Amino acid sequence: MQTKIAFLAHAAILFALLIMPFGYGARADLAEVLKNGELRHLGIRYANFVTGSGDGLDVEVVKGFAQKLGVRYQLVYTDFDNVLKDLLGKQVVRSGSEVKLEGEFPVKGEMISTGFTILPWRQKVVDFSAPMFPTQVWLIARSDSMLNPIQGSPDLSRDIHETKGLIGGNSLLVMEKTCLDPGLYGLKDKGLDLRKYTKNTNLNEMVPALLNKDAELSLLDVADALLDLQKWTGKIKVIGPVSEIQDMAAAFPKDSPELRKAFDNYLKEIWDNGQYMILVNKYYPGIVSYFPEFFTARQ
Repeated sequence: MQTKIAFLAHAAILFALLIMPFGYGARADLAEVLKNGELRHLGIRYANFVTGSGDGLDVEVVKGFAQKLGVRYQLVYTDFDNVLKDLLGKQVVRSGSEVKLEGEFPVKGEMISTGFTILPWRQKVVDFSAPMFPTQVWLIARSDSMLNPIQGSPDLSRDIHETKGLIGGNSLLVMEKTCLDPGLYGLKDKGLDLRKYTKNTNLNEMVPALLNKDAELSLLDVADALLDLQKWTGKIKVIGPVSEIQDMAAAFPKDSPELRKAFDNYLKEIWDNGQYMILVNKYYPGIVSYFPEFFTARQ
């Protein structure tokens, strides 16, 4: 009886694999995407890159890319905990500077494009497109904080050092496994009062948590900060930078080089014809004044 049950279970698994849509359990390069006729875009509800309302800077870019390829576009929502697993079909396990891929999981998309920061540990498991957007991580506080913003100087490394020095004994809200991971900026094992935000991995929740007094200070990236300064006018202030200027880009499995190359070609095309800057100004008006070198170098 047990042998029969085991046989039936095995047969059910084989049947499921046979009827499973192409790409669900395997990564796909350009040829497979074209054959399948669909491009699945992994996006995280984050700032104005993927708004959660079916639009956003990255949504419009990838939708245009799918149209260029002549395939259907599908937006697949995910989060920072699962986005790499959904792309690679493997769980990314970090231990210090080491990164391992473990397990077997369904592949839910062919590319990530969601204001995804290029970080050294991520580069070990995915290949990034050409840079799409600049960012930086800032230290922010409630407007009633006794800390004052730094004066700023032409020396960014000096400004970063000064900003970090102001943290002192204040509690600091951070989010691991994202661009707000304190380990990326030399803030771990320094005796700081780090408060890990663990309710979810939605970066949009950092300011509400700060206003709720979950901590006295918080890390926040520029893309979110610019929107939150408008949304929470008069309630938060930027103290200074804690990171160098970083780049955001789309991410692809390392065995999808042709898909990444096709996306880079499309990205260059819309940079050259001005379409990309139209989208940038639509979703992030005024951002060019913060990062003039990034945008003028590509025009």
